[in-house]
Order: sequence, then structure tokens, then C-alpha cells
Amino acid sequence: MATNPSDLVLIADSDPEIAEFLAGRLRADGFDTALARDGYQALAGIALRRPGIVMLEAELPFIDGLALTRQLRADPATASLPIILLSARPSSADKIAGLKAGADDYIAKPFDPAEVSARIDSAIRRHREIRESSPLTGMPGNDRILRELNSWITRGDPFALCYIDIDHFKAVNDVYGFVRGDEFIKGLAECVYASAGDAGAAPVFLGHVGGDDFTVLCLPEHARPVTGFLNDHFAHRVRQLCDPVDVERGYIEHADRSSRKSVRSRLPTLSTGVALSTHRRFADAYEAVAEATALKSIAKSHAGNYVAYPDGRAPGSKRRPVFWTNET
Repeated sequence: MATNPSDLVLIADSDPEIAEFLAGRLRADGFDTALARDGYQALAGIALRRPGIVMLEAELPFIDGLALTRQLRADPATASLPIILLSARPSSADKIAGLKAGADDYIAKPFDPAEVSARIDSAIRRHREIRESSPLTGMPGNDRILRELNSWITRGDPFALCYIDIDHFKAVNDVYGFVRGDEFIKGLAECVYASAGDAGAAPVFLGHVGGDDFTVLCLPEHARPVTGFLNDHFAHRVRQLCDPVDVERGYIEHADRSSRKSVRSRLPTLSTGVALSTHRRFADAYEAVAEATALKSIAKSHAGNYVAYPDGRAPGSKRRPVFWTNET
């Protein structure tokens, strides 16, 4: 059940029999384990072993579980460490206090080992997804994107990997500043979500590679409607975010850093490269990403919104995705 074979669970409990029993059950489920009998041992174990999650008895000697939770949350090095508190017959007030201190979960003794294992797995997975998400958009980042793409490849599911990038984005940051630049990135993230929904794309996975780069992983027949809606949504958002004078004249004027001359950049558009599993077989996610990246570079050689496919044409579909009404 372990999320990752290297996931280490540190169990800090003053009762050695309970700790050993729980450790044995967790090892059977694929977790590695380490034990501590008091708060000081727990701190030492965390510093030495860097566990994936800690289970703290609320009534630990020397430093109790509640105080230790607060201490771990206050330290930047352990602030994101998943924490589960254990206690014999805890009251509602105890549980509330533990959760307010920063614990992810609170389990009462006696417990069901299978349930504890499931809760540990869930907490580790949830924290990993948070760490891998973009802090600006909240969307899954590179590691999560690669894992999802590899899953599709392993299952043999047909897919289109759409790699999206904003054109002329440098002018936005140079003229409007990074705060407005972040608004463009968040705006594109919202447009990606809206476009996947408008196209009725399912299954679909949306990711934020970083900066102004995004991905959409969907079925091949959904690539065209998703990118079509995306280009339309983003064009509307650009008109909202750019200064009215720039929208009216159709370009952003800024100084070239090398020549110090005035340069005109077109309003931001999107370049998208679409790698298709129906066009070639990919051994792994890296091959698919490499093809989508190369096609995105081709798209950038064209003016305005452009979507580049391996053979220059979007894949056909026997049926139209939900809400897709464009006949062209």
C-alpha cells in the first residue's frame, strides 16, 4: 500500500508493544519504519532519518505530541512534514487542539492497523501532491505531469500531449511588471480549466510546467476542441489584462535592453505543440515531452495563435466532444 517504497514512518509512542505491533503491520504494507519512545528521541529520529511521515503519541514523555507538532510546524525544514497524532480515548477538544496545532490526522487507540496504514498512505500522497503543485496556480507540476503521462503510456491509452506557451510574454513583464505577469499566468491557468470543460474532454489531466508553460493531457480527438477553446478564452483574457491603449493599437511598446530603442511586441498569443500517441509510439514520458516541445517550437515560428501537430493536421473524431459546436 505504500505510496513509495522509500516512505519511512517514524512511530513515536511510549508503549513499546503498541509501537512494535504497528511497525510490523506497516512493514507488511510496504513501509519502512523507525521507532522513538519520547519527544527527544522523535526529534533526533526526524533529524537523522528524514521520515516521510511521523506518528506521535499525544502523551509522549518530555515533549508531548501536541507541543512537538507545534515545534515541527514552526521549523521551515519540517513545516510540510505529514503528522498523525495517536491518543487513548481522546476527547473532541483533544482532537480539535491537535488539528489546530497542525496535525494532519488524529487516531484514537485502540486502532485498526489497516485503517492506520490507509490514512498514512493518504497523508503522504496528499503532501506530495501539494509539494509538487505550482504555488502560483495550484496545478500539478513537472513530477506529477511525468507520472501521469507514464501511466497513460504504460496502460496503452491513446493520448494527445498539448504543450502550451505564451508568446511575447517578456514584453508583459518588462512593461507591466511581474505582478501583472503573474496575472497573465493565472489567467492562462483559468483558461486551461475552462477550455477542458467547454470541450467536454474526459479523461483529461492539466499541468503547469512552470513560468508560462502548461500542459493538457487528453484523448487525441479532444486536442483540437480544447486548443480551439483555449485560444479563444486566452485572447479574451489578454484584452482584459493589457492596458486599453495597447489593446486598441494591437501591440505593447517597450525599450530594447541592448539597443535602448523602442520595440513593438504583439499582444500575447499562444503557441501549442501536440504530441500524439496515434502518430508514433512513445517509450516513456520523456519522449512524448520532447516531441511536444519540438512541435511547440514550430508553432512559435508562426504569427498569432498556432497549434502544431506532427503531420500538420489535427486528428479527426467520429464523434464531437460535448459542447463542441464549431463545424470548421
